[in-house]
Amino acid sequence: MAIPIELDHASRQSLQGQIFEQLRHLILGGRLKPGTLVPASRVLAEQLGISRNTVLLVYDRLIAEGYLQARKAIGTYVNLELPETCLAATRRIATSASTHTETAKRPMIPFVGPTPAKRNTQHLDFDFYPDRIDLDLFPLKIWRRFINRTFTSTVTHFTECCDPGGLPQLREVIADHLGIARGISVSADQIIITGGSQEGLNLAARLLVKDGTLVATEDPCYQGAASLFESYYAKLIPIPVDEDGLDVEQLPRDGVTLIYVTPSHQYPLGFTLPMERRLKLLDWARRCGAYIIEDDYDSDFRYRGSPLTALMGLDDHGCVMYLGTFSKSMGAGLRLGYLVVPKALIPAARSAKALLNNGHAWLDQATMAEFIRSGAYGNHLRRMRNIYSKRHDCLIDALREHFGAVQLSGLESGLHLAWHLPHNYPDASELQTLALRQGVGIYSIGSGTTSDFGKGSYSTRTVVLGFSSLNEYQIRAGIRRLAHAFTDLPVESVRSGLGAHAGLSSSLHYKNTGY
Repeated sequence: MAIPIELDHASRQSLQGQIFEQLRHLILGGRLKPGTLVPASRVLAEQLGISRNTVLLVYDRLIAEGYLQARKAIGTYVNLELPETCLAATRRIATSASTHTETAKRPMIPFVGPTPAKRNTQHLDFDFYPDRIDLDLFPLKIWRRFINRTFTSTVTHFTECCDPGGLPQLREVIADHLGIARGISVSADQIIITGGSQEGLNLAARLLVKDGTLVATEDPCYQGAASLFESYYAKLIPIPVDEDGLDVEQLPRDGVTLIYVTPSHQYPLGFTLPMERRLKLLDWARRCGAYIIEDDYDSDFRYRGSPLTALMGLDDHGCVMYLGTFSKSMGAGLRLGYLVVPKALIPAARSAKALLNNGHAWLDQATMAEFIRSGAYGNHLRRMRNIYSKRHDCLIDALREHFGAVQLSGLESGLHLAWHLPHNYPDASELQTLALRQGVGIYSIGSGTTSDFGKGSYSTRTVVLGFSSLNEYQIRAGIRRLAHAFTDLPVESVRSGLGAHAGLSSSLHYKNTGY
């Protein structure tokens, strides 16, 4: 390790004194931390081009004053415990610096936006966090085999720059997958590989959003999207969500540049946008000159019927950008997603992506491409769908067993569902707090990864329950624990009549459960 020491041979101060003072300042300033091994005297002498004896004298003095400690047969270290005299010297240095120097006022950071939400850090026995996948389902052995095969066959790619838009092989297999699974006919050139869906949102915002841009979002919506657009100084326009998803009739007639939607499984309520509204939304975007970001975050997991064609598959006017991710099927730690852009945006999107990070790690992309091409990805998805379908049904059964005719939405697909509370239950946030005391994690709208603008009818009376990271035993035990938590409530009608839904409309329940 080379230590940053500069010697002035024209100075009146001796070389020994200069080295001593500079090493002392490095130690007191924290740049040489306690326990750090300093260079051997011979090495430092060669670095500075001076006599080794000069360095030895400096080290002896620093050892004598308590800054360094010599360990026989090992070397010389910065002392683990600096003496009080050293600490006093630190205070004198700090006081001197503050007295004789002036710090210019730095400009304010232009970035805006709240800190991203973090999961509850307390220990939970049963955590129904939405969209968290089961780590035990990752195809570790198969993935390791593909990594080894890819690594040994084309190792020279480690020394080459990747295409900023992503590995061509991966973009090609994604295009094929989307054509079959989502009815989207696109070329590989329209696909930009991203570090998860959040970077895809960042890329779209970089292309289209600036200070004052009108951006419409669902209300409620994914917090990561709302916070991102706010960070670009966009003006958000919340559009209410009803039992059929985004209420297209309430969209502004003009002025909106971009709208962010989750039509296949509205986040977090789970409603599916019907074909009639999809076509109206596309017509609105065409007339207004707006772009649509279609976030299809968990489209790989559908349990009831066939999925509707994606908005981009219905788009004939280049209005839609399609956002996909492997975070829900493979794992968020892989950091692989993709943004599919209309042909008119290809040059701008590729340029913007190159400026963001100039591409992603080659090995992960190449492994994922081979994983998909071999058919292993399709087998993996079928296995996960089968397991998650059982957990999905288990959660519904457990809720009905302990709470009666529960009112649920978002049951056709995805990794979570929404429970709409009856009027004789506490608000969702109060229920969430009650559950936490029992070691159970449930999530109200506006907590976790959701943004709520406070105008929707679901704001205070809906709980989001994820089921993909819990096995069936844990799901039943967690809901049983939640039901027991109700015994702590003072409201007699709730304790004695769990599941009583008097006065609630049954249309939502029968329309969305599929039972």
